[in-house]
Amino acid sequence: MDRAGALDATPAPGGAELVGRVVAWFDAHRRALPWRARDRTPWGVLVSEVMLQQTPVVRVEPAWRAWMGRWPTPADLAAASPADVLRAWDRLGYPRRALRLQECARALVDRHGGVVPRDEAELRALPGVGEYTAAAVRAFGYGLRSVVLDTNVRRVLARAVDGHALPAPALSRAEHARAAVLVPDDDEAAARWAAASMELGALVCTARSPRCDACPVADACAWRAAGFPGDAHAHRRRTQAWAGTDRQVRGRLMAVLREAPGPVPEHVLDEAWPAGPQRARCLDGLLVDGLVTVADGADGPSYALPA
Repeated sequence: MDRAGALDATPAPGGAELVGRVVAWFDAHRRALPWRARDRTPWGVLVSEVMLQQTPVVRVEPAWRAWMGRWPTPADLAAASPADVLRAWDRLGYPRRALRLQECARALVDRHGGVVPRDEAELRALPGVGEYTAAAVRAFGYGLRSVVLDTNVRRVLARAVDGHALPAPALSRAEHARAAVLVPDDDEAAARWAAASMELGALVCTARSPRCDACPVADACAWRAAGFPGDAHAHRRRTQAWAGTDRQVRGRLMAVLREAPGPVPEHVLDEAWPAGPQRARCLDGLLVDGLVTVADGADGPSYALPA
């Protein structure tokens, strides 16, 4: 039954039934992702979660495999040069994540003997690790109970339970509490629910084109029962085109520096983006973020990745 079908949905199932249906669907339809494999490590899960932030799985998977082959432990990454780290990050986007991940690796070596902790407070004290990432590492790296709320899970619960098209832009305490009620008490069952609800949002309950005909809880979805109301928070969401943005300029400048064997004179950057106020602003931003270094020479400044 698709979105245009009858809206005679039954009342939403209880928490245990909702969880059970979604987990059963997951067992039959889950993707074989390397960070879900039996030989996964908490470090590998942490790397995957950082890479997956605002980046699709299809781009992350090959990068993750190469990264883990090169730096399979936090100690390996901690000892690498920032330039090598940024080159390996390649075009995943938001390269500050790469340097923060290396900061995290160094903190793991210094504070935890190179072992990813399982305690939530210790995880959240690491550079670049927030509430979601800490919960994901506990669930997917250690198989422990935690409340995992990424964009996909929030969307599934907003529709199935609350009857909203999309969750609010910011996570609230009430939303977190509602999600926590659904998490099974058992560690293993809780971790499976976290993975299953995330997978349902990624593959079926998508933001733009939900496949309600393939959803295991479509007959009890509150959003469907309400007639698929529109996004009540649309006016609060910010969207930005890619072409011509500072982010595009920064990406092109970083691409030139990643491919260069040594420092690059400023005029070479003209190949990436014409000189002007926008390029100067973006270059200054890269310098402030520690993604680029500058050296003065007889022929003017030259730029490189950090050593």
